[in-house]
Parts: sequence; structure tokens; C-alpha cells
Amino acid sequence: MQRLNENRSLENRPLGDLFGDLATDMSNLVRQEVQLAKVEISNKAKFVGRNVGYLVVGGAVAYAALLAIIAAIIMLLAKAVPHWGAALIVGAVVGGIGWLLIGKAMMALQQADLTPRETVETLKEDATWMKEQIK
Repeated sequence: MQRLNENRSLENRPLGDLFGDLATDMSNLVRQEVQLAKVEISNKAKFVGRNVGYLVVGGAVAYAALLAIIAAIIMLLAKAVPHWGAALIVGAVVGGIGWLLIGKAMMALQQADLTPRETVETLKEDATWMKEQIK
């Protein structure tokens, strides 16, 4: 019954008022969609930022491994004493850790879906709603 009363009250309203209400509703809808997009993109940016951080740390660790391996080679060639073995082991361990960090971050970034799917879906729904309102 209430729906019927609403329809009757809409029929008695001037066309200008109805278009004004439609414009207000559409404006509110667009503002809400923009807010949703901001939140969704912000969350995805945090994810990417964290994994870029892993890439940076992994790169730094791998660089330290390279320096240790180079030091081991230098020590091996210069004196051929047992100290090179320790440097080589440390370099291999540090390099392995760096490799794991880089691999983890790269895999996570490759699998990341950065499309704001929720916003796209609601925009489609909004377009359908607007078409229905204009009919």
C-alpha cells in the first residue's frame, strides 16, 4: 500500500522536481562510488607497497650475499686459507635468504589482482539503475 502511495505522490510531482531528485540521487551515487574506489585502490596500494618492500629487502640481502661471495673468492685466490670457506658458506646462506624473499614478493605481485572489481561491479549496477530511472 505504501508503494502505491509513493507512486501516486510521484505522479503528482512536477517533472522538474523529479529530475532534480534524480540529479541529486545520481550525484550522491557518484560520490559514493568515488569513495569506494578510493578505499579499494588504497587497500591494493598497501599490498603492492608491502611486496615492493620485500623486493627491496630481498635485493639488499642478495647484494650482501654477492659481496660475501666476492670476499670469499678474493680470500681463496689471495691466500688459499680456510677463511674463504666460512665466507662462502655465509654468502650462500645470505644469498638463499635473499632469493627466497625476492621469489616470494615476485610471486605475490604476479598473482595480485589490482583491478577495483567491487567498484566496477557497482558502476555496472548504477548504470542499470540510471537507465531504469530515465525510462
